[in-house]
Amino acid sequence: MEMDLPPLGDGAYNKRIGLVAVVATFGGLLFGYDTGVLNGALSFMVEPGGLSASGLTSVQEGLITFTLLIGAAIGAFSGGRLSDAMGRRRNIILLAILFFIGAVGCVVSPGYGTFLVFRFVLGLAVGGASVTVPVYLAEVAPFEKRGSIVSRNELMIVSGQFLAFAVNALIATIFGHHDGVWRYMLAVAVVPAVFLFFGMLRMPESPRWLIANGRDDEALAVLLTVRSRERAVAEMAEVRQLAELEKVEKAGTYSEIFRTPWIRHLLFVGIGLAMYQQLTGINSMMYYGTQVLDEAGFGSSAITFNVFTGVIAVGAMLLALTFINKFNRRTLLIFGFAGTTFGHIFVGTIGLALPEGNPVRPWLLLIGILAFVGIVQGTIGPVVWLMIAEIFPLKWRGRMIGLAVLALWGINALISLAFPILVEALHFGTFLLFAVVCFLGTLFMITSAPETRGRTLEDLEEQFQEKYRSL
Repeated sequence: MEMDLPPLGDGAYNKRIGLVAVVATFGGLLFGYDTGVLNGALSFMVEPGGLSASGLTSVQEGLITFTLLIGAAIGAFSGGRLSDAMGRRRNIILLAILFFIGAVGCVVSPGYGTFLVFRFVLGLAVGGASVTVPVYLAEVAPFEKRGSIVSRNELMIVSGQFLAFAVNALIATIFGHHDGVWRYMLAVAVVPAVFLFFGMLRMPESPRWLIANGRDDEALAVLLTVRSRERAVAEMAEVRQLAELEKVEKAGTYSEIFRTPWIRHLLFVGIGLAMYQQLTGINSMMYYGTQVLDEAGFGSSAITFNVFTGVIAVGAMLLALTFINKFNRRTLLIFGFAGTTFGHIFVGTIGLALPEGNPVRPWLLLIGILAFVGIVQGTIGPVVWLMIAEIFPLKWRGRMIGLAVLALWGINALISLAFPILVEALHFGTFLLFAVVCFLGTLFMITSAPETRGRTLEDLEEQFQEKYRSL
């Protein structure tokens, strides 16, 4: 909902908005780093004398990532309610503390069990950041810049993963002969956590949250720091209306969602989008890429070549931001799942058909893996998040998004737990299994994914009601 407001204009407040975005998106950077740092560190942790004197089994290896992601699911599901209760800014400060405690705890953990506890704490912070930071940015940013500023968080997530890959490769090169080198890799996450904490202490609270809690004078004072006076005064009316819409959004109940056929149908579509995004296996590569490249034949150089995965992920995300609004959502999803299916078939076939020791095998596998990562991060990754935000009706949007994101984190956790076990049993046949699932995902997008581009949220709601009644 965009009102007829005075133009944003130029001024120091524009720099202030930029500073807010930089500081808050350190939550996204930490999200990316803490989920990506094991992609490299894990190679040192699983060896005897790493995290355990006897080494780790494939099940224990999977549990390290699984524990963080279960914490993230809980953090994402409860993060919205916490930020509603205590404010966006305070919640991000609390998340910074959790990031710090989790990072330090993982670094100094004396054993496997203690390490899992602190990975769970990190997961709570990751999940909370995944829902709180985008909301905070959307509520502080002017509508002209809202899309680009909120999208910076997604960019910072993949940048955090790339940073983790690059830091891991650098530390492994310099300190790879040290015992406990994986602790150095995890310790880097402490720095952005400290920056996020002290940075957010100087940032304003969300004006929409302040108005929703009857603190209009404080909301105006905040707007005056990030808008011209004329614009700030005029925008107060818009923020009040958005706060009223927020009340409407929270009016729906879970029982209404499951009791009303067309709403229930949309929920299943949203959960399907979320689940198939994870079933592409993209996060298996972002979490275990070094191990996969080692299996491909790169050996000790795998941690270095894994950096290319991060480069492709960031590049694809930047490219997606330039064309995501120029093509239909369904078209991008169908292309993405079809391309991913062929990418998995290529990697699985090469991995099984060419014998180990073949000099061409590692390079062909690297090309296939990079193509797969680029296709997913340039299409399926950002489009699914966008559609989840678009397809749900206003009255139930918050709850339905929460359920869809909970499903996303849950599937992410299960795949991350199963992936090391599958690779141990099937080797590159695992990618053929992903190919079958991605083919089913392609069919789901063709038959069930709605088109949302160029439609208002209200038009979409009316369209979904009519379509379900016709069925």
